[in-house]
Amino acid sequence: MAQNGLRQGDAMLAEQYFARLLEQSPGDVEALQFVAGRHLLRGDALRAVAMLLAAAQARPTPELLHQLGAAQMAAGDYRGAADSLARCVAQAPQLFVARLRLAISLEQLGQGQRALLAYFGAVNAAQAQGRWMSDDTTAPGLREAVQHAIRYIDAGRRQTFDAVLEPLRQRYGRAELARVEQCLAIYLGEQPAHLPDPRQKPKFLYFPGVPSQTYYPTGRFPWQADLEGAFEAVREELLAVLSENQPLQPFLGEQSAESLKGHLAASGQQPAAWDAYFFYRHGERFDEHVARCPRTAGLLDSLPLVRIRDHAPETLYSVLRPGTHILPHRGVTNTRLVTHLPLIVPSDCAINVGGELHAWQEGRCVTFDDTFEHEAWNRSDRTRVVMILDSWNPDLTEVERLAVTDLVEAIGDFNQASETPVPAG
Repeated sequence: MAQNGLRQGDAMLAEQYFARLLEQSPGDVEALQFVAGRHLLRGDALRAVAMLLAAAQARPTPELLHQLGAAQMAAGDYRGAADSLARCVAQAPQLFVARLRLAISLEQLGQGQRALLAYFGAVNAAQAQGRWMSDDTTAPGLREAVQHAIRYIDAGRRQTFDAVLEPLRQRYGRAELARVEQCLAIYLGEQPAHLPDPRQKPKFLYFPGVPSQTYYPTGRFPWQADLEGAFEAVREELLAVLSENQPLQPFLGEQSAESLKGHLAASGQQPAAWDAYFFYRHGERFDEHVARCPRTAGLLDSLPLVRIRDHAPETLYSVLRPGTHILPHRGVTNTRLVTHLPLIVPSDCAINVGGELHAWQEGRCVTFDDTFEHEAWNRSDRTRVVMILDSWNPDLTEVERLAVTDLVEAIGDFNQASETPVPAG
């Protein structure tokens, strides 16, 4: 309840009213919450905790759990506070101040890794709402705690990801990992990226020291000869999928027409549609599709694709409906490249990578770095289909590929763990 806006006399009258109400109805949640707040203002945290425990037992809302956690912190009960605040955040992840208090409690308990994850989750939640971007977007009373959180995150993430790379340093030596070390420093914001081509802007991870180029010649990928040689077999299985009306799914997920406006545009009467028939997505295998297209799936499994748990490979038939324009966008990292094997290409279909146009040719692979802004369109009255797969950037060494795999998995695990706080235990 908002007590700070009450004049002192009004607050005293309200407290008297709620105190009498508690005599008649000891379990009245609103009365318990108000009187507990008054006890906290007077420094009597223990009485406040007792009343808020009763209120939260009757009505465990995020607001009450947050208030209870704050009272428990004031009383020095950091274990109880961590449990209450974790329950609060589980119900309302957007409450970044509750996340911050949870992190403080976990740090006080000596649970360093959990505190690190909670601090990271708090700052991410706040910044997603435009808060804690600077002192101007941070409440004065929180600035010191937020600054501490950011220092804690910087040190903790560096230590966490250093530990991931250490076994590879021991095995291969630091010299073999020099570019990976620089990549990590760029990711952590410890040094600028200095991208050589201003058209290139990875959304997630930039790997320095490799040439920046839009398209890559087929000769860099010896395995593409096998892919092109299997064109007819792959196309036959695709045509069976389409003729049997096998279920496809929107590549961008189920979204409203309004939310798709920044991603797709239609040039004709039909709505824009970009569909997919996945074999792998974010590393997850689509067993039914693999069984339905055994030659395509077998071919894909034989190729040196990127394989990173929860991230890659990503392989699919990409189905672009007539009149659909995939608007300019960028990919996540230059450690991997995207290859298209065109299977059905009507006239007036093309891809534009970094301002350089390429017209697909059926059966001829094209590979590009999708961290350059790129777009694609189908201005014909027929469906266009290419098979998409991702492979390692050929300018990475085998050791660097191992390191990037371990690092990306660790970053993914860290980010996922920071989203769902657990009780202190």
